[in-house]
Amino acid sequence: MNVLGINGSPRKDGNTAILIRTIFKELNEQGIDTELIQFSDVTIKGCVACGGCMIHQSKRCVIKNDDFNECFAKMVSADGIILGSAVYSADVTSQTKALIDRASMVLAANKGLFKHKVGAAVVAARRGGAMSAVDTLHHFLHSKEMFLVGSTYWNMVYGREIGEVEQDKEGIANMKNIGQNMAWILKRIHS
Repeated sequence: MNVLGINGSPRKDGNTAILIRTIFKELNEQGIDTELIQFSDVTIKGCVACGGCMIHQSKRCVIKNDDFNECFAKMVSADGIILGSAVYSADVTSQTKALIDRASMVLAANKGLFKHKVGAAVVAARRGGAMSAVDTLHHFLHSKEMFLVGSTYWNMVYGREIGEVEQDKEGIANMKNIGQNMAWILKRIHS
């Protein structure tokens, strides 16, 4: 089993990556492989509404001059997906929005690619907007027929400067619990 984590923050190894890695630690302890994609290292352009994915139905976007198709292929092959984003202007980052917009179109043209995968959304926020960002990510995962992983509270942790999320003890405990719950669901599905 493998889980792909996507750090939708443009900050490499920032708070969002810390949250995903906290979940990864729990998954790895259960024998589940993990991989992290950081949007600081890739370029995902926004959807241009060309309709090419609907015409070709090739499980790919027709835009080829960025990293979307490679990222999307990894999402398709993963058993679980963790979508993480920092909060910008009370919602997900523009990079994260570009990914889910384009993935939504390719998935509409190629139904069922994410069906029965396990998904989790995590958000790093300075203060406000965290629930809007969680909702955006949950709406994407849920509408793609994925099983959502919850925890003891909303999937958000507070902190602005890199590493500040580790001071939010309740939030970090919540991330660990997400990892444990995700492992439990994956093992039930794949047993």
